[in-house]
Amino acid sequence: MKAGETDSDPFFAKDTWARETGIELMTVSKGRASVRMQVTARHLNSHGTVHGGVLFTLADTAFALASNSHGIPAAAINAHISYVKSASGGTLVADAEEFSISPKIATYTVTVRGEGGEKIAIFQGMVYRKTPRT
Repeated sequence: MKAGETDSDPFFAKDTWARETGIELMTVSKGRASVRMQVTARHLNSHGTVHGGVLFTLADTAFALASNSHGIPAAAINAHISYVKSASGGTLVADAEEFSISPKIATYTVTVRGEGGEKIAIFQGMVYRKTPRT
């Protein structure tokens, strides 16, 4: 799926910011998601490396897709990212994986990797799940 093509996931289709930054949806399944981004000049900071906000947006998009993959609205209540290596070009991939889930809270880990598979950033996030009342 290319940026702007959103037929396969209605949640991603509504994320205009992610698409505007060039993020492409790769896969979504229960508790998991993968997205990618081709780095362009607009993604670089003053040092010529990918801006931390761009990396956060990429990871946050995978996090949002994974946490909302169960069909229950989920909103972030905490997110943290550690930048472990700089990137200056190529394609970046963010893979989100569910770490724990309960009726109200779920946690996720997202790994951002460069083209060679090297780890660029580690993101951890927690969501509040709006579970239906019974």
